[in-house]
Amino acid sequence: MKDSVPEEHLYLGFSHQYQDSIFPLHTSISLFLLSYCDCKSFKIFLVPTNENANDQFVTKNLLGDLEIHLISKCQLPTVVQSCCLPAVVTKDGKFCRAGLSVVLRHIIQKTFEADPSKKNVLELLGFKKTCLKACAEVSQWTRLCEISIPLAVEGFLTASPEHCQTIPADILQLERKLGEPVRVHNDDKIRRQKLQQQKAGAKAAASLLEEEATEEGKAVEVHEHPLPSLELSVAFSKLRVQEVSHAVNREAPLIRRTKTSDLPPLDHVFAEGLYFTLADIVLLPCIHQFLVYSKKQGKDLVNLPLISSWYQRVQQVPGVKKAADKCNMQLLQLPELIPSPEEHREDFFPVPNDFEEEHEDSQFIGGPRPTMTKLMERGIEAKFSPHPCPDWTIDWTILPAAVNPGEGKMSRDRALRKQQQLNNLVAAVKKLAKPGDMIVDFCSGGGHVGIVLAHMMPSCQVVLIENKELSLMRAKDRSDELGLSNISFIQANLDYFNGTFNIGVALHACGVATDMVIEHCIKARAAFVISPCCYGFIQNTMKFKYPRSHQFKEILSYKEHMILCRFADQTAVHLPPERKLIAVKPEIMGILLG
Repeated sequence: MKDSVPEEHLYLGFSHQYQDSIFPLHTSISLFLLSYCDCKSFKIFLVPTNENANDQFVTKNLLGDLEIHLISKCQLPTVVQSCCLPAVVTKDGKFCRAGLSVVLRHIIQKTFEADPSKKNVLELLGFKKTCLKACAEVSQWTRLCEISIPLAVEGFLTASPEHCQTIPADILQLERKLGEPVRVHNDDKIRRQKLQQQKAGAKAAASLLEEEATEEGKAVEVHEHPLPSLELSVAFSKLRVQEVSHAVNREAPLIRRTKTSDLPPLDHVFAEGLYFTLADIVLLPCIHQFLVYSKKQGKDLVNLPLISSWYQRVQQVPGVKKAADKCNMQLLQLPELIPSPEEHREDFFPVPNDFEEEHEDSQFIGGPRPTMTKLMERGIEAKFSPHPCPDWTIDWTILPAAVNPGEGKMSRDRALRKQQQLNNLVAAVKKLAKPGDMIVDFCSGGGHVGIVLAHMMPSCQVVLIENKELSLMRAKDRSDELGLSNISFIQANLDYFNGTFNIGVALHACGVATDMVIEHCIKARAAFVISPCCYGFIQNTMKFKYPRSHQFKEILSYKEHMILCRFADQTAVHLPPERKLIAVKPEIMGILLG
């Protein structure tokens, strides 16, 4: 273990206590993970929403072996005041991580950095270390764990008795997901083992029945407890850092020849599949509170057999009960429930797919040309004109090397194109900005826009917001090399930034992210300078339905709009002259797509 760990401050919201949990539930989840990891890398602060909270509450109910301090909202570092909690900030107050998933992933990484022997903690990030990495706007699973389930449970606990008789829809969605077949890396191998196990078990059962049937006058009943499933064996062997022996029984030729499509599906052991991950850590405090309250109200959990079984299995994971004790969570022992047949579960859990595309008109004719013709007939067409301000250029030769986008780990050709893009964006922002303005570079990536703005406009404050940690760390390194004092960094999804600002900037915010940035700027009543990108990634989400504009809604269906979006991502560079005006570049098509 390292002798010293750079101290970072972790800020958690606190509204109230209910039973053995702290609310909002994001705080209980964060404290539970800290206890499970036995992490000492952070100085922990509670930020009460109610100013009447006092130190006695913290001392009596929260301490465990964690040292926790109270701090008021006005005492928060400036960068944290612009973010939703939980949030972690470095000691210099310049680099902030905000939002539940981002903060939890950072706690895991810091724990492993401090003690590399804690490989079980790193395993919480799952295969390829991507567990809850995708933002809630594009990942239904992240949204369910990070937003939907915590909010559903909080709403369930605070609802009036007549409104808490039904199980929240998001809890039912989790029950449905736990009944879906599991897809994991290398699952073909595990599924063949399961088939072999099933055939061996069927053969043994048939043999036992035959023996008992030969005994005259003896009833033929089998009450033997089944052996642990293959899924359980695989899952818990990994938790105990053991390798499952795959060579004990060689696969029979019949098993090896079985088509993949004919192999039995794998059942859920934990939330995401076979393995215990961060998703289970997030869900446990939420489901625990839901079950405690349901039991107190005398509610029957017969309709949630999969959640009940999952809750019991999680308690068997090494370290979970110890962490729960530290957090004063009195875990329940539930009776074993028998899952309903699959067809009945489908009837009971009709969870709508919020991302489902609209049903299309049977007369729709695909392809971009009919769609473009349809638009032109209604007076909408792309118009081309020369650059209105060709003198918008930056003299890159007089700027420090770290300002140049080429320092952001890209090829020479791409760096040149990036310079040309920055010429336009920076000029537009300089025309809008006044001394003292706050400028936010959304989806900043490696900081190509934000760093140039901070260097060239020292009288303004610049904030870079990006969800990808490595990109933001590269931007921070370049900023440190330049010695910039008017710049700060936030690793978070857009929704977790709630600060005020004067100008929003986004260069190639991918797909729907451009619409999110524009919406953010409009809500903040801020000016914005935006160059969109990646229209092919646009699709209906929880936040947006397409087409967006009233004009396009009257003319185009969702599918026709998607045809245009994907068409806009085509490049005209290698096309014959007659097609170049159809396959326009994304920046131009952005004007047309509105």
